[in-house]
Amino acid sequence: MSTAEKISIALPAEMVHLIRNAVATGEYASSSEVIRDALRDWTYKRNLRQQGVNELRDLWQEARADETPGVSADDVLDRLERKYQAIAEARGISQ
Repeated sequence: MSTAEKISIALPAEMVHLIRNAVATGEYASSSEVIRDALRDWTYKRNLRQQGVNELRDLWQEARADETPGVSADDVLDRLERKYQAIAEARGISQ
């Protein structure tokens, strides 16, 4: 890491306790290390979330551009009803 810059943050007592406990048990060497690790996790999750949003956006644009005829809701519901009726019958469940 290049130069480190000090900042001051305010945390709830429970979080401070967790950080100090992690250092006291030897899980981390310092409070700063705990915070850096947490920020790495946060950055990773944030990037994953953004990738998911981008993928959904791409899929949405692709779907909007697709001019093939869709399937009616009635057809989908009929197909699902037949499917689950067959499953119920296979399990001996009557309706």
